[in-house]
Amino acid sequence: MDNGAKGRTVLEVGADGVAIITIVNPPVNSLSFDVFRSLKESFDEADNREDVKAIVVTGEKGKFSGGFDINAFGIMQKGMDHTNPGLISVELLTDTIEAARKPSVAAIDGLALGGGLELAMACNARISTPVAQLGLPELQLGVIPGGGGTQRLPRLVGLAKALEMMLTSKAIKGEEAYSLGLVDALVSRDKLVSTARQWALDIVDRRRPWVRSLYKTDKIESLGEAREILKFARTQAQKRAPNLKHPLVCIDVIEDGIVAGPRTGLWKELEAFEALVASDTCKSLIHIFFSQRGTSKVPGVTDRGLVPRQVKKVAILGGGLMGSGIATALILSNYPVILKEVNEKFLEAGLNRVKANLQSRVKKGQMTKEKFEKTISLLKGTIDYDSFKDVDLVIEAVIENVSLKQQIFADLEKYCPPHCILASNTSTIDLNLIGQKTKSEDRIVGAHFFSPAHVMPLLEIVRTKKTSPQIVVDLLDIGRKIRKTPVVVGNCTGFAVNRMFFPYTQAAIFLVEHGTDVYQIDKAITKFGMPMGPFRLIDLVGFGVGVATAMQFIENFPERTYKSMLLPLMQEDKRVGEASRKGFYLYDDRRKANPDPELKNYIEKSRNISGVTVDPKLVKLSEKDIIEMIFFPVVNEACRVLDEGIAVKSADLDISAVMGMGFPPYRGGIIFWADSLGSKYIYSRLAEWSKLYGEFFKPSAYLAARAAKGIPLGASVEQTQSRL
Repeated sequence: MDNGAKGRTVLEVGADGVAIITIVNPPVNSLSFDVFRSLKESFDEADNREDVKAIVVTGEKGKFSGGFDINAFGIMQKGMDHTNPGLISVELLTDTIEAARKPSVAAIDGLALGGGLELAMACNARISTPVAQLGLPELQLGVIPGGGGTQRLPRLVGLAKALEMMLTSKAIKGEEAYSLGLVDALVSRDKLVSTARQWALDIVDRRRPWVRSLYKTDKIESLGEAREILKFARTQAQKRAPNLKHPLVCIDVIEDGIVAGPRTGLWKELEAFEALVASDTCKSLIHIFFSQRGTSKVPGVTDRGLVPRQVKKVAILGGGLMGSGIATALILSNYPVILKEVNEKFLEAGLNRVKANLQSRVKKGQMTKEKFEKTISLLKGTIDYDSFKDVDLVIEAVIENVSLKQQIFADLEKYCPPHCILASNTSTIDLNLIGQKTKSEDRIVGAHFFSPAHVMPLLEIVRTKKTSPQIVVDLLDIGRKIRKTPVVVGNCTGFAVNRMFFPYTQAAIFLVEHGTDVYQIDKAITKFGMPMGPFRLIDLVGFGVGVATAMQFIENFPERTYKSMLLPLMQEDKRVGEASRKGFYLYDDRRKANPDPELKNYIEKSRNISGVTVDPKLVKLSEKDIIEMIFFPVVNEACRVLDEGIAVKSADLDISAVMGMGFPPYRGGIIFWADSLGSKYIYSRLAEWSKLYGEFFKPSAYLAARAAKGIPLGASVEQTQSRL
């Protein structure tokens, strides 16, 4: 049937008496409320028709279903749609599909995720292709499966595997699903629907079992054993994500179904799902989900109808940690790469770093030896520019030295073809300065990767006022192909991420010099959800990088940087962080960080040089105050980045904070989190500290203007104008 709505199902009955119900909602056949309504009508019709013996459910164009339509979460959160999810889970999946008088078989190809897998599990059998992906990734969005997944999956694959799949949100391939009993047969794509048809008819003729997953018991452990497995899962979930409640709710709901029966479990699941959809965690994670997809839309660039040009060959200058990491990321995505160094010794070291990156994947079982050989063969080394005549993209990744970079770009202009993209991986230096001695400023762009470049998911694409939109479109395409989330930003010192976060370590050092304990700060920040505290981060990055970066900001934003002698004093004593086994922490052979009692001597010396006195209020600072005094200056700088148009939209800064700096995604990113506290509150706190401690905390004009009118920091210009 076709009701002409957004998302539908199509019902066709064959001569064999099998009704094929096809989900049609491109691109991934997501399950919108329209699809669910149409599915109910199609199933009721098939179940009531005399010429129908059995039913097969499939998805259009090789995808079963990517799951519940995420746009519907926003609708539910705003209370705009009165569709009760309970009607979907119980009335449609359980009492219509699973309880139908005619058997149903799911024919799975492509994706069967979330609600898609829940729909398949409500059918009486599942036939899959070996490469189909099946999973329940709902916990990534701050909710639990809401269509019977918490009840049916344990009954099909056993409790331990079901918990692993739900709590990690990891999908499995069809092959593994078959070995677990989640699917009943594996077939090639061309035989999928015909096999499913025959399977459905075999159920009718009792040649195959008619199974209702909800009532299967053979895979469920005894109550005592089940409780032990659930207890262990709770401990692991609390260790892995102490700030998150929904993984524990998921475990509770699974237990309810085992103890009180699956039907009770279904209603408990729905009650929990509806409460979680309205939670701050869910709102934050859904904001991150849409923000990540929105980074590739850049007004004035991606709306001009430009088509990305094909990049067949890439050259990288510099085989250090960054250059070798970028080379690794590119060859992993099948780009042929030339790595250039200044001499044979450096070149060999660079090529060996790339090899080591790939070998580590082989060791972890993420790559076969054959794949390793094929991938490494895409990499060639050179110490001159002879092979640059046909490259489409060059990425410069040498040390942060302006005159060296200027010389390199002048050379590139001579040796590369006129269409070649000239990119720099600089993290702080102004691109206008780098391209000053060339006539190619329209094709100069920043491609700022984060270390380690083959692992970290963010790519900052930095455009100057002269960078051509075509170059930006090309890099967006490459970013997507090498599995990065690209964010387009403007050109300034530190660009978006490093500039936004430069006050992060400075605020931490300010607090320490004024009396707060180093380890108390790191503890509060990790408890908040960061992967590590600011001092552990300085140790990891290294004091050399920390001081060099700080100098850039002191030079460019002198009025609002906090100047301290703490790092230089520690550097004088050969303390440079984790690499020297001594920094703010002491490191043992296993790189385990331990507090250092000698640290207080350096802090005391630094205070004396700067003339700073200990503030009793800052000695006994609460965790809440530590978090605010460290992150509110970051929010303040993010406001300036928005105000200057360095970032196109606040959501781009949210994604940058999460993917570039490890800001907890369940808080929604730096601006989204700030708006949960309110611009007025943040302004008042910064204004108060500014009076007490000076310019470093002074609220920006953007923050002051928004606080005065009670406007969210993340509201767009259009939204702001409508509020005014």
